[in-house]
Amino acid sequence: MESGNLSAVTEFIFTGFPQLQDGGLLYFFPLLFIYTFIVIGNLLIFFAVRLDTRLHNPMYNFISIFSFLEIWYTTATIPKMLSNLISEKKTISITGCLLQMYFFHSLGNTEGILLITMAIDRYIAICNPLRYQMIMTPRLCAQLSAGSCTFGFLILLPEIVMISTLPFCGPNQIHQIFCDLVPVLRLACTDTSMILVEDVIHAVAIIITVLIIALSYIRIVTVILRIPSAEGRRKAFSTCAGHLAVFLIFFGSVSLMYLRFNATYPPVLDTAIALMFTVLAPFFNPIIYSLRNKDMKNAIRKLFHLRKTLNTFGG
Repeated sequence: MESGNLSAVTEFIFTGFPQLQDGGLLYFFPLLFIYTFIVIGNLLIFFAVRLDTRLHNPMYNFISIFSFLEIWYTTATIPKMLSNLISEKKTISITGCLLQMYFFHSLGNTEGILLITMAIDRYIAICNPLRYQMIMTPRLCAQLSAGSCTFGFLILLPEIVMISTLPFCGPNQIHQIFCDLVPVLRLACTDTSMILVEDVIHAVAIIITVLIIALSYIRIVTVILRIPSAEGRRKAFSTCAGHLAVFLIFFGSVSLMYLRFNATYPPVLDTAIALMFTVLAPFFNPIIYSLRNKDMKNAIRKLFHLRKTLNTFGG
């Protein structure tokens, strides 16, 4: 009897989506537009940096990697969200749910570590400019980028393996718009004390990351304010503004979601917060890094010019 119950759940049902009769289709097209914009915008940034030799420096290298990660970060959740908005059955298999959790959180962890790396890069560039090129060598940049990805993907693996061994015997409704660790753990037919451990681990990781980046920028701002010329201060601030804006949007929404511990939000607010860090934060990334950055805008124009040239020769 017990074994029959334990094998009963083969899929989870999302309850955070509106039904088709409640206007689910109306949400589909704006979300599809946002996802398309995220993919195209971040691809433009990635290729603009890779193809423009003037942008071959640590700062833009990290931005291009962050943009590349953003594409996959959103691809882990948004296509399934789009599918659920236009289908009657808003379900996902247990395997699909585990994979979504693993890739979404691994990519999110990698982005968080990369944001720390970017903050340290700006710290060295502004607080120790004479030694910057000697410290931030291409070899070190490659090691930091690879290390961020490796650590981000390995750190979550034991957790996902542990969750995959848990029994799920009902209920099978996830009160969210994507598979997240705590909502899934709540459905396990076993001791759920791991939920508190999950909350603490996430909170500690987020707080440490925020503190490192915040302390870096406090020091950076202190040094910038000591620059005698107004033009020098403006230029120094402009090199940090984009990264600081991405950090505030990304970690602001993540903190709302994962630093609440046992506090429960109304379902509408829960969904809104989830949309902030799965959809809206990645949406602003291409805008911040391209529209506000003169060098990036020039590189993107150059990219379009190159495409037109290739089309002319191809025709």
